[in-house]
Amino acid sequence: MSLYLGIDIGTFESKGVLVDGSGEIVATAAHQHKMLVPQPGWAEHDAEADWWGDFKRLTQSLLAQSNADPKSIKAIGASAIGPCMLPVDKAGNPLMNGVLYGVDTRAAEEIRALTAEYGEAVLLSETGNALTSQSVGPKIQWLKNKRPELYAKADKFITSTTFIVHRLTGKHVIDHYSAGSWQPLYSPAEEKWSPRFAKGICSQDKLADVMWTTEIAGEVTAKAAAETGLAAGTPVIAGTIDAAAEAVSVGVLAPGQMMLMYGSTIFIILVTAARGQDARLWYAPWLFPGQHASMSGLATSGTLTHWFRDQFSHEFTDAKQGAIALAQEAALSPPGAKGLVALPYFSGERTPIHDPDAKGMIFGLNLTHTRGDVYRSLLEGIGHGTRHVMETYANAGQQVSHIEAVGGGTNNDVWLQATSDIGGFAQAVRAKTMGASYGDAFLAALGVGAVKASDINEWNKAARNVAPNPAVKPLYDRQHATFRALYERNRDLMRSV
Repeated sequence: MSLYLGIDIGTFESKGVLVDGSGEIVATAAHQHKMLVPQPGWAEHDAEADWWGDFKRLTQSLLAQSNADPKSIKAIGASAIGPCMLPVDKAGNPLMNGVLYGVDTRAAEEIRALTAEYGEAVLLSETGNALTSQSVGPKIQWLKNKRPELYAKADKFITSTTFIVHRLTGKHVIDHYSAGSWQPLYSPAEEKWSPRFAKGICSQDKLADVMWTTEIAGEVTAKAAAETGLAAGTPVIAGTIDAAAEAVSVGVLAPGQMMLMYGSTIFIILVTAARGQDARLWYAPWLFPGQHASMSGLATSGTLTHWFRDQFSHEFTDAKQGAIALAQEAALSPPGAKGLVALPYFSGERTPIHDPDAKGMIFGLNLTHTRGDVYRSLLEGIGHGTRHVMETYANAGQQVSHIEAVGGGTNNDVWLQATSDIGGFAQAVRAKTMGASYGDAFLAALGVGAVKASDINEWNKAARNVAPNPAVKPLYDRQHATFRALYERNRDLMRSV
């Protein structure tokens, strides 16, 4: 039997899967870890323990569960949270914790300085993106400014997937989609690193080699084989960011198709026929030559539900039980959560407002409200944030023909339905919703020519459709106006806290 291994390293949990040549799942595994928040606005992972450590644990677990001969694994695909910034030494060892994606807002000063130096219009035209907390270039600049001794020791600046692939193969590579988030260091027009805006940030020899996602980066080394149980010589693809692998897992391949990922953050990918250019959204080349992607994301989504569960459901010792109980309580609260409107900006906000100083808010509380009402208001607040993003796509002239929902949040019916009701759009849900690791396995099979791209629709078939309820549209339209006004009227106050 030919098998394909997919491993994804997430914000709070890593997942792995072994699948056969027809996409049937042979074994699955998961392992939880913590997001480190050493101070407000910072978000980190221990790369050794959380990235490579989880990869080893999951691989060993999958091999043990399946009793598979490691030589039956024909290709390996990995994805991870991103874009991240990790300085490593010449041996590839981390010099500090990995700095996470847009939820880490430490480089706000560097973003302002670089934008002032080059001009937002120039950056947008040349790199496809304005500089935001999602951009890696300013975070390297932050390291140079604030931790010059570590900056000087760095042989490479890499992202999470690059770190894993290097541990497997000894090669430093990054896919074009991930490199597209390393603004202002990557040129989408030239599809390569560009020195145009790199002055003062870092030289190109400090960056990984750019490849397409399904290109073979290398083979599992003898050292990596000894650590993981994999067979030396197994092909490893370049891999990608978790959200992109998740989009592939549910068949988002053609222009107009969109993935709406319910994870630690809401992350959205729209495949487009042409390169987009809007400062409120993000742009990157898609996973395959000649295709493009327009992305967006909220800063806190699953992270916010985890926070609420941890702080306000102490009677449940099991996290999963607590999540189920809170979802049941939220289901007892009516649409609109008895008048509550929440801003989900508990870690600033990414698209479309790009405001690291934005703050969370629960508006309209009175003594009749229950825990279920408050929890529902947070789910609906995420839904209003998602609608704000969808309105931005429409304003930017980017057409959406089909939406695929994926991720752990699709198991929360209240959240899923409220998002459709608030936004006024339907969502399709596939039979397999485990997400990025499944997409990684498919991309690995694609990389060695075992499948073609359209085969994902046979691997993972459509299961159900979530349609908006027109009866609650007037209520949610009123609340959405309140949602937008709460931020606009309190933005200056948020910056003073």
